[in-house]
Amino acid sequence: MHNNQSRRSFLKRASALSVAGVAAPWALNLAAMAEASAATASDYKALVCVFLYGGNDYANTLVPYDGASYAAYQQMRPSFAYANAALSPTVLKPSATPLDSSGMAHAYALAPELAPLLPLFDAGRMGVILNVGTLVQPTTKLQYTNKSVKLPPKLFSHNDQQSVWQSSSPEGATSGWGGRIGDLFESGNGNATFTCVNVSGNAVFMSGKSAVQYQVSTAGSVPLAGLKAPLFGSSACSEALRTLVSQPRAHLLENEYSRVTKRSIDADTVLTGALASSPALATAFPAGNNLADQLKMVARMISAGPALGAKRQVFFVSMGGFDTHDAMLTAHPGLLGGVAGALAAFQQATVELGLADKITTFTASDFGRTMSGNNDGSDHGWGSMHFVMGGAVKGQRFYGTAPVVANGGPDDVGQGRLLPTTSVDQLAATLGKWMGVSDSDLLGMLPSLVNYNVSARNLGFV
Repeated sequence: MHNNQSRRSFLKRASALSVAGVAAPWALNLAAMAEASAATASDYKALVCVFLYGGNDYANTLVPYDGASYAAYQQMRPSFAYANAALSPTVLKPSATPLDSSGMAHAYALAPELAPLLPLFDAGRMGVILNVGTLVQPTTKLQYTNKSVKLPPKLFSHNDQQSVWQSSSPEGATSGWGGRIGDLFESGNGNATFTCVNVSGNAVFMSGKSAVQYQVSTAGSVPLAGLKAPLFGSSACSEALRTLVSQPRAHLLENEYSRVTKRSIDADTVLTGALASSPALATAFPAGNNLADQLKMVARMISAGPALGAKRQVFFVSMGGFDTHDAMLTAHPGLLGGVAGALAAFQQATVELGLADKITTFTASDFGRTMSGNNDGSDHGWGSMHFVMGGAVKGQRFYGTAPVVANGGPDDVGQGRLLPTTSVDQLAATLGKWMGVSDSDLLGMLPSLVNYNVSARNLGFV
């Protein structure tokens, strides 16, 4: 079915391009390259990080639903806990019951606003990572209390924990583990520029030691003003500007600036042509949803991947507003609704592209938040719950250890802040392994991974 669609798309493009005038030879070659590269599509893989800036509230995202846990949840946040009846339609029915460290069974429901994700979970295309967060090594509550093991630097700080999540280092880090994955695969891509793509600005997660994050907007590449349209109405002026900003220079720093500028101009030309030659997506993305717009651009770039020579790509999208110290009842549900609509549409787009099993998407955030209420919100926390989805995901399952919901309980280091039982490094290693990173390269990519037993380094969700 997909192959027939691809052939029809190629014929449609060829017919359209036959009347495209002088641009036709180049454009037709680009379309042909996509078809010629289709044979290598089976080797394509992409990671998509969806970062929720501000520290997403874990307990009003994945709500404790078994009797004892729900009662404790409701008691610790009486002014903004979801009513039990509101959760009954979104109770998760996993293939295996999640257990806490003592072996007790737990149940969870999605926040009602996340209902669009329920079919993905039920179909085995989405899994849940329980109590995951930044760690240097496996840590018990006693070790945390006694400060007898090394802890992540500057816990509960937004900027630092965002950086530790993305790079294993506090603010000031120069590379992230997404970019370090890119380092390992950029030489195998036809155009290294499109290995690490950020659709939301700038993030250390996407910076490698050699790989450079390529930033695009939701509309595509960001062109240099004056080059797309005639400068002052003159094509000659535009061409003069192009020469001026991209020609080699004698001064080392000036020459590097010109080199980077030329790379940007060239990438804009290639990406604009590749996107124009790719069939429009039929999947409907929610309107007025910036995260959905970002993910739609990711889907469009993946569709154009063969023309870009891409075999391994890492993408980064994000959404802000999750620092919910107050207004949890009014602000947080809308945020979750935006996330759910965007993720569900993106997953459908990967199915449309015939690449659902080649694309793995995961959520991340600064940290979780406190279970105890802060009037009508919650404070900065530590461990959190996150989702992973895609055709390769062994879904309808929970991964990790369920936290005990109890004030001062075995997983609570204060106010319902969860001491993580699964580390970001374990999550990253699992995703990296799926991408094809070797065991030895994983240790170089994730400096704290050596502190975990070999059997614990792969969470097994892909």
